[in-house]
Parts: sequence; structure tokens; C-alpha cells
Amino acid sequence: MSGAVLIAGGGIGGLAAALALARVDWRVDLFERVAEFGEVGAGIQLGPNVTRILRDWGLGVSLQAIAAFPDRLVVRRADSGAELGRLALGSSIEQRHGAPYATIHRADLHGLLLHAVRQRADVSLHQASMVDAFEQDAHGASLRTPDERRWHADLMVGADGLWSTMRPWLLGDGPPRRTGHLAYRALIAQAHLPAALRSDEVSVWLGPDMHAVHYPVRGGGYLNLVVVLHEPPGDRSAAELSSWDHAADPQALRTALRACAAPLRERIEAVDPWRLWVLNDRPPMAAAAEHGRGRVALLGDAAHPMRPYLAQGAGMAIEDAAELARQCAAHPGDAAAAVSGYADARWRRNRQVQQRAERNGRIFHASGALRLARDAAMKLLGERLLDQDWLYRA
Repeated sequence: MSGAVLIAGGGIGGLAAALALARVDWRVDLFERVAEFGEVGAGIQLGPNVTRILRDWGLGVSLQAIAAFPDRLVVRRADSGAELGRLALGSSIEQRHGAPYATIHRADLHGLLLHAVRQRADVSLHQASMVDAFEQDAHGASLRTPDERRWHADLMVGADGLWSTMRPWLLGDGPPRRTGHLAYRALIAQAHLPAALRSDEVSVWLGPDMHAVHYPVRGGGYLNLVVVLHEPPGDRSAAELSSWDHAADPQALRTALRACAAPLRERIEAVDPWRLWVLNDRPPMAAAAEHGRGRVALLGDAAHPMRPYLAQGAGMAIEDAAELARQCAAHPGDAAAAVSGYADARWRRNRQVQQRAERNGRIFHASGALRLARDAAMKLLGERLLDQDWLYRA
């Protein structure tokens, strides 16, 4: 074995890190606070930058069996339904970037990674294990679980999400910030929709102070829908802010979208129930140290939570995992050097993605002159604007 690692968090980022590090001969202990592994939420979009990694990990065939692979992405005005631009996906994007564009249910991606991790004898999964104390020194890192057992290793990874407990211990910064946006999420079997409302493409609808996205998942059998609205003023409880799975009032959503084009409005009206997610994030990364210090690395939302307007939250966590494994393989026996190399390699890219996601939110929700400029640019340069070469070629 090249070394031992402790991972806090059993979501997509934590499982990706466990698999990637085990593949470079590290012994892994992963700690998940809940008793059963699982994921809430609905769909995820995976660009070629992510599906390329999953394929390299030997998961390409399994991904093909559970995901959808839409042929196109289409952007429309939410009020009229007029098309603003489109991007060819399917075989076209695979030819351009060397890997496919997939849409997948979050739970299915989590299950794919969990199954791969469970096949490995060098990974131990500890469920119902809330981590409540951390330490590191020149010789190693350690954590403590509620049973008072202390675990020691060469490296420790915080993959415990937006409300990470490892991050404040390591960085000493404050809580995430509210974005002022709410995301309504739903999933419906396509067979339960009228034929005219079924879809096999990624559709993005842009309107003032809102946007909506829908796309197929689970091999095309289900439609994932997300609507983002600006949040009305008011206080929210700590529980509302820290959880991303609340019951939503479908009538409030339908009222907010009453001026939208019929195809979007009718899809929204056809779905019940809806779940609500209060969007929080952190400012874009400012330095490599935000990704790790000493023998401790932060990964995914624990390091760089981002707004979902570039569809890269899960993707950046998987990229993080792949890079951390590369650095650990390049620095056998030197976890601190591996963390330093990982932080240097990742923070600028994650900062760029965070910044682009914030900018997309402003553009998606634009009104007035900015909206007119957006629509004109999209009609003139649609495919060139939508094909994120800087992102997908990595």
C-alpha cells in the first residue's frame, strides 16, 4: 500500500475520492454520518470532462446502462418559447471532445460509484459514523468518531459537503452564504406526461429573475425538472438553510410561472410533488490553501460550493478526486506534498467554474438591455457560446 487515507463524507465526492485513491494503491476508510448510503435530489448533467474520468475508471459501460445521452441542448425564452440557440450533443459532442454528454439521476450516479467502491477490498465504509474531531501533525492525520475511537492515517479528506465540519476546523472561516435563489426540483416518469410534453433533449428556458431546465434521466424514462427563482425577502431557519430537500408549494411555483410559454407552464402544472432547495454557496476560491493544508485536503462542495448554472458541481468533485489520486501517486510516502500539488492544480479551475456559474446566473435571469444583448448574442453565436471548450477539453 502507498498510504492510508481517511475520508469524511459518503456522497458523490467522497465515493469518487475513495475509488480514485484505491485505484492508486491507497488504503481507504470512509465515514458517512447516516446509517444508509444514498442521495437525495434529482438530475445531474455530466459533460465530457466528467464522463471521460468515469470511463477511465472502468465505469463507462455501467454509465451507459443507467444514464441518458441527449442529442441536443436547446435554449429558449421562457415567455414566448422562441428558440435562442442550440448545441449538438450525442455523437457530435463525443467526436468533438472525446467523451459523451450524459444526464443522470443523482442517486444513480451515487449508486454507480458505491457499487464500484464496494468491490474493492482496500476500502472500508463506516456508516452512521459522524466525525466529531480532527487533528494533524507532521506524522499523520486523525479523526474521532462518536464511539470515542480515534482513526489515524497519512492523509485526510474532507468531502462532507457545503455544511462541512472539517472545513471550519481547517480554515477557520464562516458559514456558507445565501445566494437569494430558490431551486424547485421534480422528477416524473415520461409515460405519465402527455406525448407533447415528453422530451429527449436538454431544454433551458430563460426569463427575468428565473430560469428552468429539464432533461431526461434513467435511460430517458424520466424527466428531471429544475426551476430557479429569486427568493422573496424573509428569514429562514437553520434547518431550511442547511438541508437541500424541503417540501415545496407547487401552487406558488405555478403562480410564479403563469406568464411563461405554454409548453413550459404545462410541464410544471403536470408535476407533483415538488421539492425545494435553498441555494447557498461561497465566494470563488482565492488561494490554493482553501483546497488543503498539511495532510488534509478539501474536495467538492466542502472546498468550492458553486451555483448550479454551469451544471458542474458533481463534475468538479469528480475532477478533484481524479487529481488528488494523481498527486498521491506522484508523491508516494509524502501526503503533504500530494495535498500541496493537488491544491495548486485545482484551485484556479474551480475558481473559474464558480465565477462562470455566478455570471451565468446573472445572464440567465437578465432583464432590460442585458436581456436583449443576451438574446441577440445567442441567436448569432449560439453553438459557439454553448460549447464550453475550455471546460470540456480538460
